Amino acid sequence: MSRAARAVIDLSALRHNLQQVRRAAPQQQLIAVIKADAYGHGIVAVAQALADADVFGVACLEEALSLRAAGIDKSILLLEGFFHADELPLIRHHKLQIVVHDERQLDVLASLSPQACSIPAWLKVDTGMHRLGISPQAVPAAWQRLAACPAVAPLLGLMTHLANADDGDDGFTRKQLDCLASVRTDRSIPVSIANSAGILAWPASHGDVVRPGIMLYGVSPMLGECGAQRNLRPVMTLYSELISIRQCKKGDAVGYGGSWVCPEDMPVGVVAMGYGDGYPRHAPSGTPLLVNGRRAALIGRVSMDMICVDLRGQPGAAVGDPVTLWGNGLPAEEIAVCASTIAYALFCGVTCRVKKETIDG
Repeated sequence: MSRAARAVIDLSALRHNLQQVRRAAPQQQLIAVIKADAYGHGIVAVAQALADADVFGVACLEEALSLRAAGIDKSILLLEGFFHADELPLIRHHKLQIVVHDERQLDVLASLSPQACSIPAWLKVDTGMHRLGISPQAVPAAWQRLAACPAVAPLLGLMTHLANADDGDDGFTRKQLDCLASVRTDRSIPVSIANSAGILAWPASHGDVVRPGIMLYGVSPMLGECGAQRNLRPVMTLYSELISIRQCKKGDAVGYGGSWVCPEDMPVGVVAMGYGDGYPRHAPSGTPLLVNGRRAALIGRVSMDMICVDLRGQPGAAVGDPVTLWGNGLPAEEIAVCASTIAYALFCGVTCRVKKETIDG
């Protein structure tokens, strides 16, 4: 029998979450962000399930090519644009869109000769995140240069990225919106601003095109929230099972370093799950999991292939019983808080030895 660790991907939940985006931003076009293997959920399966999205957003050419190889013909946007000029023939051939975010890219595009297939492009503006983007002062000249490039068409609009939108009380988002408005001298130029947090908490950021990411996968982007509070459904549920139950004595130390000691005679379960599967190494004792759908607590250190669980209060537990690490009934956000990380990192960290299974409803 194969190892029990598996990630179940619920495509019906994915489509449900897409509809929550549509309800929040009903007039806008939608770029579904499926970079990083769709946040660890499987880029091809997710793209196939999100057929109602207008565009797919990926980080790089390799991700786009994997979609084209799978027969996905929808528009695809390279959110980091191109890294080297030798990527441009493939970008043209596969009819990909790009984001232009620095002068070097402008120089390369300006040197290209026109061809039958032009490259659609967004111009990214740094409105204060200071990661990628043209400075506001340089935007008018950059826009003119991009518009004059014979190899670029159509010019899709201005894009920026929100740094603090996950905090609905943080005034920096308003400053970013004002900054972009100041460089958008022609109101007919489309804008794309809103990430998941912008979609949910900042209606003024919706613009013409929204870019949902984490909310598609059932996680609230807002600080201190879980997806259910926004009517989002978890797409990934990480499962395993009990592979051993030991009757430990009071004073017995559990796991590496003996960091957790049994306070009484008690049953300790061993689960086939560890940091080799992507479970967070630094999840502390007390982190919740579900055994047979009922809450139990992690005890001791997470090891590469196993974790231990306190089975007091689970007198009927037996080897082979199912264990949920996060997902249905146990929000990934809660595990992330316990492990001092974020749900994004949990999803992206699930390793290749964990089998992915897709269900639809």
